[in-house]
Amino acid sequence: METSRLHRLLTVGGTILGLFILYEVITYFVAYTDDAYVRSDLVAVAPQVTGQIIEVHVVDNQDVRIGDKLFTIDPEPFQLVVNQWKAQIDRAAAQLKVANEELALAQAALQVSTSSHTYAVQEQSRFSDLAKRQFAPVAELDRANDELRRSQAEMTISTVAIAKAETDIGAHQAALELAKAQLASAQWNLDRTVVHAPNNGAITNLTIRKGDMATLGVPNVGIVDSDAWRIMANYKQYYIRDLKVGDTAWVWLDSSPWHFHKGRITGIARGFSRNPGVDKLLPYVAPTTDWIRLQRRIPVTIVLEGLPPGYKLYMGADARTVIFP
Repeated sequence: METSRLHRLLTVGGTILGLFILYEVITYFVAYTDDAYVRSDLVAVAPQVTGQIIEVHVVDNQDVRIGDKLFTIDPEPFQLVVNQWKAQIDRAAAQLKVANEELALAQAALQVSTSSHTYAVQEQSRFSDLAKRQFAPVAELDRANDELRRSQAEMTISTVAIAKAETDIGAHQAALELAKAQLASAQWNLDRTVVHAPNNGAITNLTIRKGDMATLGVPNVGIVDSDAWRIMANYKQYYIRDLKVGDTAWVWLDSSPWHFHKGRITGIARGFSRNPGVDKLLPYVAPTTDWIRLQRRIPVTIVLEGLPPGYKLYMGADARTVIFP
């Protein structure tokens, strides 16, 4: 009786030990997880200007390409601002032209007054010498002195006019450059009234309608990026020791069962958060499932290879992965 009991205990213990050894051997050569899912990038498209939506060019779940129109914001208020600054440019340009003409006239007047002044200096010197020797009447000397003072005053007036014209040119040039900069800004805003798709993908959960108000910087269209599909497989830290970037992986998609897809490991996370919601820059993977606490798991990124054109993947769908380290 005791022998039979001992035999049963040895049999059970041996079986358990054998199963443990078998598990260790299998897990050494096969890394499997069903804690995996399909992931892409959700691009949140936000308008760069604020205004009323007058047209929506897409429908929910529609495929879009880079540059496709998504929606249009009423351009009229922005066009009015563009027209305003175009008028300001014309005005500043006209004022600048007038100031340049005034400068040219003042410079010409300075040349004439300078020439007159040179002649007046010579005349005053000549009549002053003649008057001293009484070879010329004093009246002629007085006239020469008057001409000298007048030419000097004309030179001063021309110099002041040149300075004023140069100041006006600087002011009008600055006003012109400001108007051009404001026009460029206004034109930029006008061009942003038509919102385009920034990436290839599919519209998801579209809720905007004609007549809605689009607000600067507030996302209102989501696009699932069709060029960023990948599988996020959360592997127990036990497996990570043998996984390497570039290893082949086999992926089972629950959205397309009964077929394994070949993939390639492109990244293994070097850090994760141990507390949910503490640091969004670190991924968090819950260590429990069905009330059982598991080993900590580390995200492994897998990119599928050789998918046929038009193959449908669904962000968030479940997957299972097998890797033979």
